[in-house]
Amino acid sequence: MLHRSLIEDRIRRSLRASPVTALLGPRQCGKTTLARQFLHSSRGGYFDLEDPVSLQRLSEPMTALRSLRGLIVIDEIQRRPDLFPLLRVLSDRRPLPARFLILGSASPELLQQSSETLAGRIAFLEIAGFDWSEAGPGKLRRLWWRGGFPRAFLARSDAESRAWQENFIQTFLERDIREFGTQVPALTLRRLWTMVAHYHGQIWNSSEVSRSLGESHTTVKRHLNLLTGALMVRQLQPWHENLGKRQVKAPKVYLRDSGLLHALLGVSSFHALEGHPKIGASWEGLVIEEVARIAGSRNVFFWATQSGAELDCLVMWKGQRWGVEVKYADAPGMTKSMHIAIEDLKLDRLLVVYPGSEPYQLDKRVRVLPIEQLPREFGGSIATTPLQRAAGGKRAVGAIT
Repeated sequence: MLHRSLIEDRIRRSLRASPVTALLGPRQCGKTTLARQFLHSSRGGYFDLEDPVSLQRLSEPMTALRSLRGLIVIDEIQRRPDLFPLLRVLSDRRPLPARFLILGSASPELLQQSSETLAGRIAFLEIAGFDWSEAGPGKLRRLWWRGGFPRAFLARSDAESRAWQENFIQTFLERDIREFGTQVPALTLRRLWTMVAHYHGQIWNSSEVSRSLGESHTTVKRHLNLLTGALMVRQLQPWHENLGKRQVKAPKVYLRDSGLLHALLGVSSFHALEGHPKIGASWEGLVIEEVARIAGSRNVFFWATQSGAELDCLVMWKGQRWGVEVKYADAPGMTKSMHIAIEDLKLDRLLVVYPGSEPYQLDKRVRVLPIEQLPREFGGSIATTPLQRAAGGKRAVGAIT
């Protein structure tokens, strides 16, 4: 078992500040394990909404919850959206006898009722699987290949890890996705998910995808939003600047877990990945997820013009504009796109993340660094999101261990 002290600290601070904390992340990313650690020192209670016993206990929810003290954990909250109005009443009591930690496998946008009912009372914390700091020194290659889901990362072999990933994909498509109120056939959604894997790191072309799948434009968009809301896919939104240039308006798409990406692409081993045409995009997705974890998903964008200038990631950070370029290369240098992005977007800093181990300076505002140093560059802090309305390079060798 790996310690996740940084996430634990974020949860602890959020529980002190807000009567309700929503811990959101994809299924089996470790939410329940984290929550149970906080229950050890609490007189509260635990309710798993997939457990018939817990559902029976909550048949009269006000009676079941009103008398409890300390920390109350409600797991898989998306199964009972009718509890949100009750949580508003219970969180308004003074003095406050209990605080609530609710766990969900959906984004705040998909849990829309929580946004409307618990405004000013809830803080959202989004977690994923393990990141490089939790994986430990020398485990970046393993994390990149297997992804961050605990059971995939901690499996005894790559074959066992891949078997778990395939089972996860099948279970998600055939059972879990129905919790979000959709009856999309599993085969249809798997075809789309696989196509997203092939689009990973690219600008989404909905018309092309619609033709390939034989579905309407609106249907494909709805299914993509469903995978996004279930925290399987990231749609990185474009940033628009008043430049007098034609700028890209469609999002970029990424699978949020690199292990699931490799499974859906059918890449059989890390050695095969090194020769695969999507290796650069796979590395880019790993870095984008790290940046989003640090800065918060609502603060990261990408930027591109129709003439070919682009920036992999634009981060709004503490009143400044930071750019992040991702290069799978031995020794990245300055490019024309970097100069254009710095000038047009008025960047305060530009970080170039590569798979090497030594940082170096390219310019007074441009620094090349390994992924491990990203938190340090951002000051070691990670965004906690209170409730608000939804608002290439040459091939690198030998650096990843």
